[in-house]
Amino acid sequence: MAPTRSSRAAFVLLGGVQVTLIFTLAAVAVPLPGIGVEFGVRREELILLSAAYGLTFAGLLLFGGRLADRYGGQRTLTAGLLVFGLASAAAPLAPGYGTLLAARLAQGVGAALIAPAAMAVLRTVFPSPAAYGGAMATWGGLSVLGATAGNLLSGVISALLSWRWAFAVPLAVTVAALVLAPRVLPAATGSHSGTGGPEHPARRPRLDLPGALLATAGLASASYGLVLTDAWSWTSGRVLAPLVAGVVLLAMFVGAERRAPDPLLPPRFLLDRRRALGLAATALTAAGTATVFVLFSLHLQDKRGWSALRTSAAFVPFAVALLASGRVAGRLIGLYGAPVVTGAGLAVGAVGLVLLALLGMNDTVPYAYGLLPGFVLLATGVAASFAGAAVLATDRVPAERTGLAGGVHNTAMETGPTVVFALVLGVGGDTASLAVTAALFGTAALALRLA
Repeated sequence: MAPTRSSRAAFVLLGGVQVTLIFTLAAVAVPLPGIGVEFGVRREELILLSAAYGLTFAGLLLFGGRLADRYGGQRTLTAGLLVFGLASAAAPLAPGYGTLLAARLAQGVGAALIAPAAMAVLRTVFPSPAAYGGAMATWGGLSVLGATAGNLLSGVISALLSWRWAFAVPLAVTVAALVLAPRVLPAATGSHSGTGGPEHPARRPRLDLPGALLATAGLASASYGLVLTDAWSWTSGRVLAPLVAGVVLLAMFVGAERRAPDPLLPPRFLLDRRRALGLAATALTAAGTATVFVLFSLHLQDKRGWSALRTSAAFVPFAVALLASGRVAGRLIGLYGAPVVTGAGLAVGAVGLVLLALLGMNDTVPYAYGLLPGFVLLATGVAASFAGAAVLATDRVPAERTGLAGGVHNTAMETGPTVVFALVLGVGGDTASLAVTAALFGTAALALRLA
């Protein structure tokens, strides 16, 4: 059944919010050096500021998904928008580093409620499996679009105005979403809404608070340790302490989930082969995109002496290729299936990464020959990969677990860049990091081909 006018409007609203969540993740990437100068903070403090939003975002996503399944997507979405909007209003007014750091952490809390709730509401907008699958194929590319927009606009805004104005984007979108949601989104029904209709209260999933605390603390601690590897060695106590603590907490989480009557993340949920492949592809694709954005944002400014504005402009072809590829990815999934499109996207992305490794880091090779082909191929590949992986990760999920699926999918998207980026940076220089990422893309494409 073709989407109706009301379902299109709801998708535009929810999609715009999802793009904004990832835009906010990347909003301080390019202007980070200027923030450091203004507040007089050290490199490790800037690293924490850059990672703060992602730490609470990734750490609380599973709990946010559970809240959406228990209390309904509509209520959880509204609560998340309020938290996210208040934090977005506080960030540009920050008088110092501590206030800005707290605002970024609070933004992540709001985002962790919004992301899975939006996917739960999306299920009510597109109740049939075919319509929902088609919507998810488009939804999968929204995050990389948000990351690209964040890198582009943050550089432009900081160059023309100030880094503080970058927070006007999430604030404006949040206000618009709060105003439009009651008019555009389907009305909540029953005591438990947002996952397909009313449910008897006794069937609501319990809130696994011990599991939520262990998962949040474990993911945040381990991610923080990995982030610190940019400034400290792997053997440093500053790195090892949060890493070890994170691993121990996550191991405790796994044990607690096996004993919990209604676990935050049911162990069997990840045993579905298609879902596991989709989540792995999501994490890897997000990691590859983030690696390229970070490495080339620094390379173009530090090695080639480009301004923040010119650096942002360098990624415009990436955005164009991303949009063009995303428009056809859904149709390709309908023709050839999500596994084929995901694997093909990873393979094309791997070729783009190889070109960037061989030519992009060479300062003597002009942009048109060294970076442009790699950017276009990578963007084309990741758009297809994200679209197919989103379908795989949410395929055959019961309506009452849509929030959980959204939380797991977004967790893979948020933690993938942190884990993979830290690992590939440990192999050597920027060229080697890109080559290893390309090899991971190729391996994942082969795994999907053989699946």
